[in-house]
Amino acid sequence: MLKKLAGLKQKFSPNFQQIVGNTAWLLGDKFLRMGLGLLVGVWVARYLGPERFGLLNYAIALVALFTTFATLGLNNIIIRDVVRKPHEKDEVMGTAFVLKLIGGLLISILTVSLIYLFKPDDRQTLFLVAIISTGMIFRAFDVIEFWFQAQVKSKYIIFAKTSGYLLLNIVKIMAIYVQAPISVFAGIWSAEIILGAVGLAIVYQWQGYLLKAWSWSFRRAKFLLTESWPLIISGIVIMIYMRTDQIMLGEMIGGSAVGIYSATVRISEMWYLIPNTLVQSVFPKVVQAREISEKIYYERLQQLFYSVAALSYSFAIPITFFSTQIMTLIYGDHYAAAGPVFSIHIWSGLFVSLGVARGPWLITEGLTKFSAASTATGAVINVVLNYFLIAKYGIIGAAIATVISQIFASYVCHLFVSKTRIIFMQQTKALVPINLLINSISKK
Repeated sequence: MLKKLAGLKQKFSPNFQQIVGNTAWLLGDKFLRMGLGLLVGVWVARYLGPERFGLLNYAIALVALFTTFATLGLNNIIIRDVVRKPHEKDEVMGTAFVLKLIGGLLISILTVSLIYLFKPDDRQTLFLVAIISTGMIFRAFDVIEFWFQAQVKSKYIIFAKTSGYLLLNIVKIMAIYVQAPISVFAGIWSAEIILGAVGLAIVYQWQGYLLKAWSWSFRRAKFLLTESWPLIISGIVIMIYMRTDQIMLGEMIGGSAVGIYSATVRISEMWYLIPNTLVQSVFPKVVQAREISEKIYYERLQQLFYSVAALSYSFAIPITFFSTQIMTLIYGDHYAAAGPVFSIHIWSGLFVSLGVARGPWLITEGLTKFSAASTATGAVINVVLNYFLIAKYGIIGAAIATVISQIFASYVCHLFVSKTRIIFMQQTKALVPINLLINSISKK
């Protein structure tokens, strides 16, 4: 029996070399995007100025509120299903593609209709939203990305998307040089999604897989939507408390406040790519670990929490003390008011990371309804706090509201449900700096 268990463990234990290699590709891509995105993004913000930069981000935030209808909460479910049942991948991917395509069309129609209904005289915002929402239709091709993630072969995703990303950053620089209008930058935002979709399709075919092999199944669609509807709700409310602050700032204070706050959020959220990449890379192996041993399963989850917490602290602590200097150095004196906001908002990343790290556990344990409920409560807290704190403290109030709502939605909520308390305990361990130090020493 012991020999069988040892053999089973050996058979299913994660291939760490594969994980490390996959993570290296992902991190290399993310660092490239972070660096180039920061450089060109700052250039765009300086060129447009707080008012026009705020208007562009206001339009993006409006579309982002409905982005979940384009993704339908299917991302991790697709990965889970093709890992567990690889022989059914064409049906899974084909069905998910059609569902996402319908979702993308709906979001484009919905967002434009809402702006036309509530802001009939604001033609510029309507035009920007129409351009930006068009890109959402092409998010249907992301099912290819999830297939490569499930195979722990993210380098193909990078091949597909990075070339278009590099090209469009050159286009942004040219747009600044010729003093292009704000609508051009909205078009570039959508063009990146479209080029990424084309690249994914080409690489998928190049690897010997066929798009025409995909198939639609009503039974599969019903199953996917039954599984994903809590994640759809969760995604909607995530977008609410990730973007509602910018929308409320625009309505309550004005475009300039949105521009300053958006500049802060762009820098503060940029490093989220790292914990997201780490979790994305190990997700398939966490699913496999559940089949081996509960002990190994939770040990891997604890290490994941330790890793994202350590990363978060390494960013948040120095930024807290040098936030104003960082923002004025990057954006210039016009964005000096972003400094105090940055020192507060950066701490939301600690709890966002813990929330991202719990994702594999929630999916594997079938607790997507809990995810939806906790995120919805966080969104309500965020909207209420924004209403009162923006009125009293302006953009600083919006940052405080974000941090508090993230603390509840990603951490405190686990305390109130018996099955999720184990995650509360694991996250609490990761939040204690001395535990991070002990874990780091023991690994050596």
